[in-house]
Amino acid sequence: MSTRSRAAALVSAAALVLTGAAGVASAHGSAVDPPSRNYGCWDRWGDDFQNPAMATEDPMCWQAWQHDTNAMWNWNGLYRENVKGNHQGAIPDGQLCSAGRTGDGRYNSLDAVGDWKAANKPNNFSVNILDQALHGADYYKVYITKQGYNPITQPLGWGNLELVKEVGKTPPTSNTLISVNAGSRTGRHIVYTIWQASHSDQSYYFCSDVNFTG
Repeated sequence: MSTRSRAAALVSAAALVLTGAAGVASAHGSAVDPPSRNYGCWDRWGDDFQNPAMATEDPMCWQAWQHDTNAMWNWNGLYRENVKGNHQGAIPDGQLCSAGRTGDGRYNSLDAVGDWKAANKPNNFSVNILDQALHGADYYKVYITKQGYNPITQPLGWGNLELVKEVGKTPPTSNTLISVNAGSRTGRHIVYTIWQASHSDQSYYFCSDVNFTG
């Protein structure tokens, strides 16, 4: 199944996720392609998250599962409320992937520096946002790390990012595709997406690890 088809299928499967996973209170959404860190960990290991092979095959996900399993079961709930558009004021450097340690620290492991699994992408690609609850968006902002930044060894700060795409008011839809041009970037990067939901002042933040192939 293609990534897009899988993401669409997840909308109809949302009820199973919500009732079957401990700690999930309500459906919201995430970047599913390239996947956010916790969505990717859930997607790869959700049906086998106690497998010790993860420690060597996918060590960054292993440390995340060990820190708090609910960060993966709640892959669709990584948001902050009442930020009022002041994203840099609400989220300190080094805490961008956890949305400023939101959720009582549930997502802190997503800020860990290391060799996260990265999706291979051409320099012209799309970010796919799965909006399970059909919140719609006031706007989306897509950032990519600057050339020379190394996500394997450096924590992520606002100064490492360049805004490459903004999308305005978007009606509710299950999947929103945002076309992005990464310019001349090569190698490992982080795509950082902010989704400002329309239903309330609720801001979502997604770190997606990529490898630009040119």
